[in-house]
Amino acid sequence: MSVDLTNLDLDLTLLQEIADGSDEFIVESIDMFLQQTPPALLDISTAFDEMDWTTAGAAAHKLKATLGFFGMLNCQALIQQIELSCKTGAPNVMDLVNKLDQVQTLIAANTVALLQIKDEIAAKL
Repeated sequence: MSVDLTNLDLDLTLLQEIADGSDEFIVESIDMFLQQTPPALLDISTAFDEMDWTTAGAAAHKLKATLGFFGMLNCQALIQQIELSCKTGAPNVMDLVNKLDQVQTLIAANTVALLQIKDEIAAKL
């Protein structure tokens, strides 16, 4: 891979270990991330708007594992904080919105890199 991951919250080591040399698995996993992550972020954002902390916490919990799978540890930590804050039932809304904004910014940068990685791998298949 020639994509520079230095300044990104992205480490594909776990994905590569699980793929065990299967480029197809990596491409499929990236595709799944690209399809599922935007709706998951939208679910959290919509739940915030509705002050539905149970739904927001559940959506954050679901997204947390995916972020870990792609080595997005900063995003994962922020999502975990969101999840735990929502479980309290009376979170600091501005803090939650700020954390979600940070997650969305990081994921946007990671998405560009993942698309490049996917294209590079797919070109070899």
